[in-house]
Amino acid sequence: MLFNSLHFIVFFLFVTTTYYTLPGRWRWFSLLTASAYFYASFIPAYLLLLGVIIVFDYLAGMGIERLSGNLRRSMLALSVLFNVGFLCFFKYFDFLNTNISALMSIAGIDYAADTMAGLYPGLALPIGLSFHTFQSMSYTIEVYRGNQRAERHFGIYALYVLFYPQLVAGPIERPQNVLWQFRQQMDFDWDNLRTGLWWMAWGMFKKVVIADRLALVTDPIFANPQTQNAGSLAIAAAFYSIQIYCDFSGYSDIALGAARTMGFRLMVNFRSPYFARSIAEFWQRWHISLSTWFRDYVYIPMGGNRHGRFRTYLNLLVVFLLSGLWHGADWKFVIWGAIHGCLLIFSRIANSDADYSLQASWLRTVFTFLVVTLAWIFFRAHNVGDALVILNRLAKPSLWNLPDLPISGGETGFCLLLIVLLFLKEHLLPDYVPARRSFWPSLGVATLLCYLWGVFGSNQFIYFQF
Repeated sequence: MLFNSLHFIVFFLFVTTTYYTLPGRWRWFSLLTASAYFYASFIPAYLLLLGVIIVFDYLAGMGIERLSGNLRRSMLALSVLFNVGFLCFFKYFDFLNTNISALMSIAGIDYAADTMAGLYPGLALPIGLSFHTFQSMSYTIEVYRGNQRAERHFGIYALYVLFYPQLVAGPIERPQNVLWQFRQQMDFDWDNLRTGLWWMAWGMFKKVVIADRLALVTDPIFANPQTQNAGSLAIAAAFYSIQIYCDFSGYSDIALGAARTMGFRLMVNFRSPYFARSIAEFWQRWHISLSTWFRDYVYIPMGGNRHGRFRTYLNLLVVFLLSGLWHGADWKFVIWGAIHGCLLIFSRIANSDADYSLQASWLRTVFTFLVVTLAWIFFRAHNVGDALVILNRLAKPSLWNLPDLPISGGETGFCLLLIVLLFLKEHLLPDYVPARRSFWPSLGVATLLCYLWGVFGSNQFIYFQF
């Protein structure tokens, strides 16, 4: 069930209304049932797979709390290995097998690389698997660290993993942030409703009006970069930077808004990342729930910055390589992660987070946007070869002709206007929510603009594939 669908709008209205009309003791059950239906609407059978993860980590959490010493550590290790193994089986089987086959071939060994489709016909990657496995691991790790008591109520724990607003594309929550909220008696609050609906409207605008409109340019150009001139590729790369931001942050806005209408507060996942003045600051503003997950559960346990510069730089590189691999089983994502890791290391070496004048600050913002955009090319291209073709063509002055875009000049101008409005809104009114008196007319206008200007079809959110 896509957020940008009539199906979801009907679902949201029904679930939210039902939540407030039911007695408090039944609300968790209504949300759990609705969340299960939400996930089953994609591929029903995979609800059973998610159920296996839920049961395993629910039992592991209680085991970790009761045990001590080596048994306690072993239970945590078993939980982490189970989740990582589950993720690797579904997401990385083909990638690992193909690369093992390539290495064997280099060594002169004949090795037939089976594919998941060949071994298990019809088996596909469960949607949002990377998100809810990481959220499940957060729970057992936090129980092990003593920051969260093991949840005895199985339904409440299942809701922690299944909660529909952030189930398939985050934010990746921590148990101590949300588990207690599911036990609260959330009374109806007009301010929560007003804030939540406005976030949802703004998120929908970013998705269907901006992101999906920019996709009309980026999809055809990235589909066949060999035939494009450098001007067209540059426009497509810049548009994709905005597209993926509006697509992903649009999802997060809708998720936070849907939860807020019922009184739940999820963590903010984006803070205007393209206003960042360095790569380090970019990662403090972009996909915050994932970057802090890797910081707390990978970077710091590896030693963080406590063992000298070389170890710090090595730890950073490993974290970003893993982050790239988290996004997809393809070398293009690994390279994308390596680029960001290296940029962050170079930034630290150059001490580029020092204070500068206002003019230099804006120049640094533009520079950060440019290098992030170049890295996005590997993320968006169909493969590493296409990404290298694009970079090669961008580096040749002879290929810099006027862009030949797949949309009209008027449509291109409208895209640019939308981008300008996006940045103005985020710079001048980042937390704007209409006042009570003007709220319903403002929401009506926002809804009408989404309907009139939106690009509707089967465009799922980009991060659903992860």
